[in-house]
Amino acid sequence: MSSAIQQAINEAVKDAMRAKAKERLSTLRLITAEFKRIEVDERIELDDARVLAVLDKMVKQRRESAKQYNDNGRPELAEQELFEISVIQEYLPQQLSEEEIRALVQEAATGLGVSGMADMGKLMAAVKPKVQGRADMGLVSQIVKAQLQ
Repeated sequence: MSSAIQQAINEAVKDAMRAKAKERLSTLRLITAEFKRIEVDERIELDDARVLAVLDKMVKQRRESAKQYNDNGRPELAEQELFEISVIQEYLPQQLSEEEIRALVQEAATGLGVSGMADMGKLMAAVKPKVQGRADMGLVSQIVKAQLQ
């Protein structure tokens, strides 16, 4: 196993088992199962960058689920999703503020010399590696659109 984040999560699974923290253990096992699924399906060993992308995707899925549960009057299910988000985010880098994202987008836009909406893909491709796992990509996309308009 080459990913330091993956190793930290495996240690956290053992700690949660010892502490009999059922909800936390359940969430950590969801994470490790997703890693294992990808490794088996793609016959690869995950590196830190891919682990961050997977964790980021898991957070996004849970945010969407929590919103749907809240919209449909199921706050107890939304609460479970939010708990899972809090556990997953422990293994993601510190989240960037909106101002930090704007600065990164501005810097990338200046460096690339982009000028209009036709360059959105190019600008997103330049910004994504810098914010992966550290920002909601929906927000990044909004900031990129605003920058290009």
